[in-house]
Amino acid sequence: MVLPPGRPRAGSCGQAVLERWRVPGGVEKEGDGVVIRLLSLHKNIPVRPDGTMLQATVTRLASIFRSRKHQYKNTKMTEFWLISAPGEKTCQQTWEKLHAATTKNNNLSTNSKFNIPDLKVGTLDVLVGLSDELAKLDAFVEGVVKKVAQYMADVLEDSKDKVQENLLANGVDLVTYITRFQWDMAKYPIKQSLKNISEIIAKGVNQIDNDLKARASAYNNLKGNLQNLERKNAGSLLTRSLADVVKKEDFVLDSEYLVTLLVIVPKLNYNDWVKQYETLAEMVVPRSSNVLFEDQDSYLCNVTLFRKAVDDFKHKAREYKFMVRDFQYNEEEMKADKEEMNRLSTDKKKQFGPLVRWLKVNFSEAFIAWIHVKALRVFVESVLRYGLPVNFQAMLLQPNKKTMKKLREVLYDLYKHLDSSAAAIIDATMDIPGLNLSQQEYYPYVYYKIDCNLLEFK
Repeated sequence: MVLPPGRPRAGSCGQAVLERWRVPGGVEKEGDGVVIRLLSLHKNIPVRPDGTMLQATVTRLASIFRSRKHQYKNTKMTEFWLISAPGEKTCQQTWEKLHAATTKNNNLSTNSKFNIPDLKVGTLDVLVGLSDELAKLDAFVEGVVKKVAQYMADVLEDSKDKVQENLLANGVDLVTYITRFQWDMAKYPIKQSLKNISEIIAKGVNQIDNDLKARASAYNNLKGNLQNLERKNAGSLLTRSLADVVKKEDFVLDSEYLVTLLVIVPKLNYNDWVKQYETLAEMVVPRSSNVLFEDQDSYLCNVTLFRKAVDDFKHKAREYKFMVRDFQYNEEEMKADKEEMNRLSTDKKKQFGPLVRWLKVNFSEAFIAWIHVKALRVFVESVLRYGLPVNFQAMLLQPNKKTMKKLREVLYDLYKHLDSSAAAIIDATMDIPGLNLSQQEYYPYVYYKIDCNLLEFK
């Protein structure tokens, strides 16, 4: 059975689907074309030498492929949009209107109410000043959250896959905490003024930041010293420590006239060494050389000779590419180095557990503080924009990756009446003079982004 010209044979085409199916990026970019090509071949697809048809396979592949593509298309991100809009007749109506517009027919986002308690409003001057202070506090707290998360990843160097399961807030994963957010009345009493609450948050997070610097410095010094010692015991024979590869019996010690040298001999030159080492200088002890250790490229050999012949021996050895290592056998020093490495290793293990527990606890504290800062910002900005009495609904949207632009359009249509200048701002390519707000940051509704992707793996 012959395929029409230009058409791929089924085996290669089917393999192409399978290969692209394994890679999400490939699914998104080339999925439809591959499926259409497969289906267009219909029954003229031999896959085995005996000519067995691939019709069922094509149908199955197409089904799986479309299913997987749909799955990727609707994958949600770790990004959340925290927005607020003024209450209609009731705040519940505001919520229902938003929820219907973004989920009823188009599945643009997953939504939840974001509960902010009745906080003390204060004066207009205080609110305006606090708005700027909270923006700075937001950036600071987010920075501390990311530093703690990243240091957790650095400390758990051999188990990066376990990092995410240690990054919890109040004992639950970050998405669950955000979507079920409840104000912590014990930590941040709502009878306090907004400024006092922000100061409580700033003080707590600043303490975490200072403690992190101190703990990280101590642990990093310990880890660095241990790595330096480990590095001495690894690498080439030309540079590594020889303390763990030689023994007392390899040397002639406490002799007035004789001394034992250690020589690095390239493996390619070993036969030359065996033939020539006794004649490289006068007064070399015959048959005194043995191979003590080897790495990929070289042998470590010892050789015994008279002390007064050492300089001549070294000079002649260099000519033949034999490298004499400066080494003196000192049992006490070698023992001290070994004890130091064991001590550092033990100290590192002792500090590891408490450090990870501290990071886990204080990541939770910092993250919780960060979301409370977001809540404060929404409250303050909503009062400034929508006025008194306080009447707004805060809502949390988790956008679907593929429909973010459409979601923005739907939100704009819903809330453009709140600020007639927003249309020009959204379409503009420049910042608003004096407000330091870029086009991505200003919308007719109150908006703040929360990104739970806090790690950068190296």
